[in-house]
Amino acid sequence: MVTPEIICAGELLMDLISTEYAEDFRSADRYQRLAGGSPANLAMNLARLGRKVGLVATVGQDDAGAMLREGVASLGVDVTHLGRSEEPTTLILVTKSREVSNFEAYRLADRMITDDQFPPAYFQQCWVFHTTAFALSREPARSAILRAADLAAAAGARVSIDFNYAGKIWPDRREALEILRRYLAPAGSLAKFSDVDYARLFAEEVKDPFVAAQRIREQGADVVCLTMGEGGSYVVHDDGQFHLPVRPVEVRDTTGAGDAFWSGFLAAHLAGHDWESCAKAGRGMAERKLTVLGPVRGTVNLTELMED
Repeated sequence: MVTPEIICAGELLMDLISTEYAEDFRSADRYQRLAGGSPANLAMNLARLGRKVGLVATVGQDDAGAMLREGVASLGVDVTHLGRSEEPTTLILVTKSREVSNFEAYRLADRMITDDQFPPAYFQQCWVFHTTAFALSREPARSAILRAADLAAAAGARVSIDFNYAGKIWPDRREALEILRRYLAPAGSLAKFSDVDYARLFAEEVKDPFVAAQRIREQGADVVCLTMGEGGSYVVHDDGQFHLPVRPVEVRDTTGAGDAFWSGFLAAHLAGHDWESCAKAGRGMAERKLTVLGPVRGTVNLTELMED
């Protein structure tokens, strides 16, 4: 059995992304088909960074599901526990943006993750178990992923979450906070929020990023990274806090930039680097994503990402 060092659990879906910048779907005429879903994006980026990664997700028993499975596997991601459902593969419509992308979700197979996709032996070499708010927003995936996180923590892994919260996906903010606290309960947990995620979940804008990051820590996370777009990233951990500014790049597409950032961050963490180096790796990976339409291309050198 393949035993990855990081397991990503959650949505693998089909993104249809507008080929031109648009404020809404009525303004966009052409769309490009791409593999999507935050955990899947993260897994593919980690594979490009040379990490041993597995993806636990569910797609439909349709051509879209087969194409997604083959595409992820072709990058070296382990898909042994990628399920197939009678539900059609989930679809997301996305308008390309230089700021925050607009999206509409047609959720079907992605939520059909079950306990049998997480055999205990799969966690033998796992150092990080990762998921998202999107994945935790629906049953049966929620319960299966929460139990899997407990298995991972019992095996000595850190749990990680990108809390990509959106009210249209998860209308009950109180429930979302309760599930976030439940997920972050194991020691050593890692949490990534964007300023948009924070504003949606806590119903207030970020005024002081360090105060906002500390509020997230109070939900149970040991290490919090709050990304602020052009404002850079703010990291709070047991031994202190710091701010890492952005560097100027020509932005072509923001979709998946947060996933790229967190893949660099986690890859550096798995390689034993300190938190500031992890944030630099995240910044470097996000820069690579922002400058292209679609996914990061080719293999990526972690050391180069951490350069000032």
